[in-house]
Amino acid sequence: MSAQSIVNQVNWIKRPQGQDEKADRSLTDTVSAIIARVKREGDAALRDYSQQFDTVVPQQFEVSAQEIEQALAAMDPQTRRDSEFAISQVRRFAQAQFATLLPLEVETLPGVHLGHRIIPVQTVGCYVPGGRYPILSAPVMSIVPATVAGCEQIIACLPPGAHPAMIAVCHLAGAHRIFKVGGAQAIAAMAWGTESIPSVDKIVGPGNAYVNEAKRQVFGKVGIDALAGPSEIFTVADDTADPRILAADLLAQAEHDIHTRVGLATTSQDIASRTLAEIERQLGNLPTAATAGEAWRRQGEIVVCDSEEQLVAFADHIATEHLQVHTRDPHATAAKIRNYGSLFIGQNASVVFSDKCCGTNHTLPTMAAARYTGGLWVGAYVKVCTHQWIDEQGIPAIAEPAIRQSRTEGMQGHRRAAEIRLRPQEIDAITAGTRD
Repeated sequence: MSAQSIVNQVNWIKRPQGQDEKADRSLTDTVSAIIARVKREGDAALRDYSQQFDTVVPQQFEVSAQEIEQALAAMDPQTRRDSEFAISQVRRFAQAQFATLLPLEVETLPGVHLGHRIIPVQTVGCYVPGGRYPILSAPVMSIVPATVAGCEQIIACLPPGAHPAMIAVCHLAGAHRIFKVGGAQAIAAMAWGTESIPSVDKIVGPGNAYVNEAKRQVFGKVGIDALAGPSEIFTVADDTADPRILAADLLAQAEHDIHTRVGLATTSQDIASRTLAEIERQLGNLPTAATAGEAWRRQGEIVVCDSEEQLVAFADHIATEHLQVHTRDPHATAAKIRNYGSLFIGQNASVVFSDKCCGTNHTLPTMAAARYTGGLWVGAYVKVCTHQWIDEQGIPAIAEPAIRQSRTEGMQGHRRAAEIRLRPQEIDAITAGTRD
C-alpha cells in the first residue's frame, strides 16, 4: 500500500492545518553567521550573544563547584529524590542495553581473524534546552547514557537563564563540566571550541529550531545524534479505547509547543467522535490550554481506518516519535508496526512515563525519521570499530581473490600489495626491474 493511498483511504475527522514547507533562509543564514563568529571570536562572541539572546552575561561561562553546591542545596528534597529515581531508571536500562553490545572475534577462514571493539566516544557535548519549562528529565536522557558508555569527558551546555535545578540535575546525572551557554552559539562552541569551552567529538540533545539548524551545520566537524523537530504523539486505537485517556495523553504532549503534532488513528467512528469531544472538554480547565489548544488547533488530527490492517499501514506511514497502542490485544497490534520512535503498548504505558522517569530515552526521531532510525541510546555514545589480523595460513585464501580483483580493476598497486604477501620473491623481482 503506497503512502498516498494510505492517506487517501482513511476518513479524516480532523485534519492538521499544515505548515509552511518553504525553507527558512533567514534561519539558516542567521545560524551560519553565529557559527562563523563563534569560530572566529570565541568567548567574545559568546558574551555578545548571551547579552543579545538571554539578556544576561555570566561572569564566567563554566559553572563553578560552588554554584553546583548552591544549586543542589536549593533543590527541593522531593524533586531531588524524583530526579535521582529517574537517573537510576535510565542508567539501569542503559546498562542493560550496553550489555548487549559485545566485542567480536571470529575466524571466518583458517588464519583469517576478524573482529570489532566497542569504543566509547571520547568527548561528548550534551545540549540541555531551557525552553518553556525546566524539563529536569532532559539532562538525564543525554548525560546518563554517556556515563554508562564510558565517555571520558561529558560536558553540558544550558542557557544562562535556566532554572538552577537544571544545573543540579546535570551534575547528578554525571556531567564532568557544565557551561552556561545556550542556543546555536553553544553548538558552535562545542563544535569548534573557545577559550572556555572545549571542542567535543559528538553533540547530542534536543533544542529549538536554531539549535537544530546549528547541529545540522556543524555535522561533519563533529558527530550529532539526530535532527529533531517539534514533539509528536499518535495513538492507534480500536473500540476498546478510553476517550478520556486518549485525550489526556494527546494534550499532555500538546502542551510542549504550539507546533507539536498530536493525533489519533482508530477503527471506531464512535471513539473518534468521543475523543474529539473529550479533548475540547479537557481543554476547558487545562492550565496549559493556551499552548496545548493552539497545538491541537494547528496540528491535531483524527482519522478513522476501515480495518486494523489499514490502521497499521497508517501508523507505519506517519512514523511518529511516540506511538501509543490502545487496542484489544495491544501486544499483537504492536508486533505488526515497524516505524516509530518509541512504542507504548497498552493504555497503562503513557508517553509521560517515558518522558519523565521509566527508563527509556525520550530523545526520539521526529518528522518521520523513525522510518530509518531509532532514538538516543547508549549505543549512540560508542563506536563499533572493526579490526583484522591474518596469519600465514590465511594469506593464500584471501590473497588470490584480492590479486585477481585488483588486476581486473587496473589497480596495480593494490595487486602488488596483495601479491607481496603471497609471492614476495616475484614482487621483489618486479620492483627490481628484472620481471614484468
